[in-house]
Amino acid sequence: MKNPPIYVEARIRCPLEALWEHTQQPELHQQWDLRFTEIEYLPRLSAAEPQQFLYATRIGFGLGVAGRGESLGTKEKNGERTSVLKFWSEEWVSLIREGAGFWKYVPTADGLRFFTKYDYQTRFGWVGQVLDRLAFRPLIGWATAWSFDCLRLWLETGQRPALSRRLGLADWLTRATLGVVWVYQGVVPKLLYPDTGELGILHGAGFSAAAAHRVAAGVGVAEILFGLLFWLMPARRLRPVYWLHMIGLLVLGAGALFSQPAVFVAPFNPLTLNLALVAMAAVRLLVPEDIVPSAARCRRQPPRVERVVAHAPQPA
Repeated sequence: MKNPPIYVEARIRCPLEALWEHTQQPELHQQWDLRFTEIEYLPRLSAAEPQQFLYATRIGFGLGVAGRGESLGTKEKNGERTSVLKFWSEEWVSLIREGAGFWKYVPTADGLRFFTKYDYQTRFGWVGQVLDRLAFRPLIGWATAWSFDCLRLWLETGQRPALSRRLGLADWLTRATLGVVWVYQGVVPKLLYPDTGELGILHGAGFSAAAAHRVAAGVGVAEILFGLLFWLMPARRLRPVYWLHMIGLLVLGAGALFSQPAVFVAPFNPLTLNLALVAMAAVRLLVPEDIVPSAARCRRQPPRVERVVAHAPQPA
């Protein structure tokens, strides 16, 4: 089964020439696009030749993937522009063997529709196709959408991509950390090893032995589900979750204080740990949501009318 092409669309309020410059100039393009760390145009013998370029992506630990691309031309009609290109990589570590796509710039009443559609062929036979469908294609589609929103913030507000990357990383670290903490607290001390202290707290609160086990298991499942919200929910909907996180930690800390106050003098006790986790959520809430890039702000499917036209029978 063929994997669907990648489509990403953003609405950007800026002049067309500004968007064109930030997407066509390599030194500007490589600043906002997560997919590339280096883009370099190659010299042309004449203006009639296609513009070729080199690209590279660092993936960490000293590793990277490089390839080449070629601009196949630019079309302008009724104020709209389209830039068509193809790309390929000869490196065996690159899942992408070759591909092609386009960028389109469409003026609207309140700015521009900027969208791309591209597809590629993979290496490694059916293994590469499965890996692409399950992991790589969703990841590169997300990176494209996140990058488009980063570009939008740059053009609309002047926020530099370097700052957007730091804000995005801070958001990811906060969500990942709080999610891990809640899932860990649900799995390890509640479900796997309740005898290490959780049952003692519940006994101190007046629960019988059997009831304490049931309550610990129920609370553990609830904590696991709550922790998953930090990973699965869109960032724009997480603000109530951060508030619930802070209130929940204060309630749990108060319960431990009244049922087993001795734990508050132990190393890394609920007071210090809970305050740190509350502060982490509070700092994230202080960051305005509209300055943190988000892939969710971009359309990931073409409008219905365009999908119908694309699949309509073409005249012979």
